[in-house]
Amino acid sequence: MKISAFFRLLPLSGVILTACTITQPPTGTGSPNTPQWHAREQQLTKLEHYQTRGSFAYLTNEKKVYARFFWQQYSPDNYKLQLLNPLGTTELELFVEPNYIQVTDNNGKKYLGDDPESFIYQLTKMNIPLNNLHSWIIGLPGSAKDFQLDANYRLKSVSDKKNGEVWHVNYQGYDTSLSPALPNRLELTQGKNRIKLKMDNWTIQ
Repeated sequence: MKISAFFRLLPLSGVILTACTITQPPTGTGSPNTPQWHAREQQLTKLEHYQTRGSFAYLTNEKKVYARFFWQQYSPDNYKLQLLNPLGTTELELFVEPNYIQVTDNNGKKYLGDDPESFIYQLTKMNIPLNNLHSWIIGLPGSAKDFQLDANYRLKSVSDKKNGEVWHVNYQGYDTSLSPALPNRLELTQGKNRIKLKMDNWTIQ
C-alpha cells in the first residue's frame, strides 16, 4: 500500500519544550536483582489506566518534527497517541487495540493497519519504537533485557536491539511528586534518529 506522507513539519518556534516542575535526574547505580526494583516494577506494571501530555521532537539529518503530544493508555494493549500542532489541531491520531490499528490524518482521513511501528513509518517516515514506547514512557524496560537503574531503583537507561537496530533510551528526569515516580524527560536514539519527550503532567487512574 503506497501512502504519501501527510504529516506537516512543525516549526520549533511554535512549540515550547517545558520541563516539569519536579525533576530528579537519575544518579548512581542500583541493581535490578533487588527487592526494591521488583517492588517498583510491580507498581508500574499495575498502572493500566493513565494519560500524559507534553512536547515531542523527532530529529534526523533530513527531518525535524516538533509537536505537542497526548498519550492515553486504556489497558496494556490499548492506547491512543495524538500529535498536535501549536494551535492545538490534531495532525495525527493513532489508536491501537489488539488486532486493530487506526490512524487519522490532519484531514480526517482514516487508515487501518496491523503493526503500529511500520504503519506510522509508512505514513510519516518517522521511525518510532511504539511496541516498547508504552512501557518506556512509564519507566519499564519492556522487552529489553539490557537496562540500568539509578540509585533509587528507577530506570536510568535502556538498550534494545531488534531487527538489527538498537534503540537507546536515556531517562533525564522523574516527577517525584507521584507514587510511583514517573519519567518527565527522556531521549531515544537509534543511529541518526533522535526522539525527545517531555511530559508536562501525568494523570493516573
